[in-house]
Amino acid sequence: MLDASMTQQLKQYLGNLREPVELVASLGDDPKSEQTRELLEEIAALHDDVSASFDGTDERKPSFIIRRASDAEKWVRFAGLPMGHEFTSLVLALLWAGGHPPKVEQDVLDQIAELEGDYAFEMYFSLSCHNCPDVVQALTLMALYNSRITATLIEGGTFQDEVESRDVMAVPATFLNGEMFASGKMGVEEILAKLDSNAGARSAAKMADKDPFEVLVVGGGPAGAAASIYTARKGFSTGIAAERFGGQVLDTMGIENFISVPYTEGPKLAAQLESHVGEYDIDVMNLQTAARLIPAEEKGGYHEVVLENGASLYGRAVVLTTGARWRNLGVPGEQEYRNKGVAYCPHCDGPLYKGKHVAVIGGGNSGVEAAIDLAGIVGHVTLIEFDGQLRADQVLQDKLRSMPNVDVIVSAQTTEILGDGKRVTGLNYKDRNAGVDKTVELEGVFVQIGLIPNTDWLKDSGIELSRHGEIVIDEKAATSLGGVFAAGDCTTVPYKQIVIAMGEGSKAALSAFDYLIRNVAPQEFAEAAE
Repeated sequence: MLDASMTQQLKQYLGNLREPVELVASLGDDPKSEQTRELLEEIAALHDDVSASFDGTDERKPSFIIRRASDAEKWVRFAGLPMGHEFTSLVLALLWAGGHPPKVEQDVLDQIAELEGDYAFEMYFSLSCHNCPDVVQALTLMALYNSRITATLIEGGTFQDEVESRDVMAVPATFLNGEMFASGKMGVEEILAKLDSNAGARSAAKMADKDPFEVLVVGGGPAGAAASIYTARKGFSTGIAAERFGGQVLDTMGIENFISVPYTEGPKLAAQLESHVGEYDIDVMNLQTAARLIPAEEKGGYHEVVLENGASLYGRAVVLTTGARWRNLGVPGEQEYRNKGVAYCPHCDGPLYKGKHVAVIGGGNSGVEAAIDLAGIVGHVTLIEFDGQLRADQVLQDKLRSMPNVDVIVSAQTTEILGDGKRVTGLNYKDRNAGVDKTVELEGVFVQIGLIPNTDWLKDSGIELSRHGEIVIDEKAATSLGGVFAAGDCTTVPYKQIVIAMGEGSKAALSAFDYLIRNVAPQEFAEAAE
C-alpha cells in the first residue's frame, strides 16, 4: 500500500511517538478490507510502539480505530482508506494518539477538553477533496483530547450506498449525533465556536485586549501574507485579521502558473504562507470577520476596524486584502439545492457524482478546467456558457472538445435549477439565439462563473468602490482614504492571480511604510513599542 517514499516518511514521523498506539480494524472479505489489512500491517511493522489487531466488530467494514494504548476511551475511526489528501491526516492521528503534541494553542486544547456533553461526529470525505483534511484533522484532534467526543471519518467512495441514503452530495459533510451539522471546510476553532456558546464572547474579549497596530492587514490570502511580511520586516507592529488564513487559495487545487514553482496545490501553498508569516512577529487573528471601517480623524491617527463579534482593532495604516468569493448564479433553485446537487468545487465533490450526468456553468478557464476534470469521473458533462463562445484558453478548449462524454452549449442563459425537493434533477436554460426555453435532465450542477469581491462591509466607509464592488486604488495601492491601502482580488487591479496578489500586497505594504514615516512622528513609534 505504501511506496518507498511514503514508508520512509512515515517511519521518520513515527519516531516521534511517546506512547504505544493501537490500531483495531473491522474487516470484511472485500478487496478494500484486504488493502486496509495490508496498510495497517505495514504501519505496525515500522515501529515497535504501534500494534495492529483485526478483531473489531464495527458495522462499517473496512474501518479501523486509532487510540492510545493507555487511554482506550479516546479514539478516532477511519472508515475506508485515508490515502490521497488524507494520508497526512492518518499520520497526524498516529502522532497525536502517541502523545506527540499538536501544533495548536494550549487554550484551544483546553477548550476541547472542557467541552461538556456527548458528541458523536460522522464526517464524509473524498480522497480528491483538498478541503476535507482540515475537518478530518480537527475532528481527530477533538476525539483524541476529549473522551466524550467520537469521530468517525468516512471515505465516501467506499461507502457509496451510505452516502446516497443520507443524501450526501458535497464534501466535507459533517453529522453530529445523527443530524446534519455542517457542510464545507472548517477548522477546529470554527467547530468549537459552533459547539461552545461562550466562544464568541471570549474571542471578542481577546480582540479587545489587543494593543493598536502600526499596520493592520484585513484578510489573510496571498496579498495579506505578503503585505504583513513586508511591514514586519520594516519593524512595524503588524496584525492580520482574517476569516481564514490562506483565503481562497485554500479552495484552489492545481497551481501551475506560480513562477519558479512548476506545480503546487492551494492548501500546500497556504501552509507555506502561514509558515513564512510565522517567521516574523506578526499577530495572526483567525476567524475574525470585519464588519465596518471607521477612518482616522487625522493623518497618522488610528483607523478602527469593527469586527462582527463587536470588538475593534486599530491600525495607523490599514491594508485591505479581503479577496473575493465564488459568484452565485442567482437563479431559482440554486440556494435550495446547494450541497444537494449544486456545488462549487469539482475537485471535492466530483467523486460523489461518479457515473452521473452533471452540468458545469461557465466557459472561462475555471469552468472548462472543471468540465475536463469531471469528464474523467462522471458519466456525462454538459458545459453551459452564456456568451456566444467559450472564453477559456485555446489549449483547454481543445482538450475539452476532444472528450467523448462532453457537450458544449453556448449562448445559453441558465434560468432555474430543478429538483424533487431532495436533490437536483435538471436545469432550465434559455437559448439566446432561438429565444426558446430548454431543459437538461441531470443530477448535479457545478457553478464556475467567476468571483465577487468581499467588500460589502466597506460601502459606508467612504472608500471609493467600482460599479463591480472592487476597491478603487491608484498605482501605489492607495485607496480614496488616507492611510488605507488595498491589494489583491478585492481591488480594481486586473487579472486576479496569486502571483499578482502577492506583488500588490508587497506594494501596498511599501506604500503604508511611506505613509507612516511621513505622517507619524518617530517618538510616537517609540512610545507605541513601550
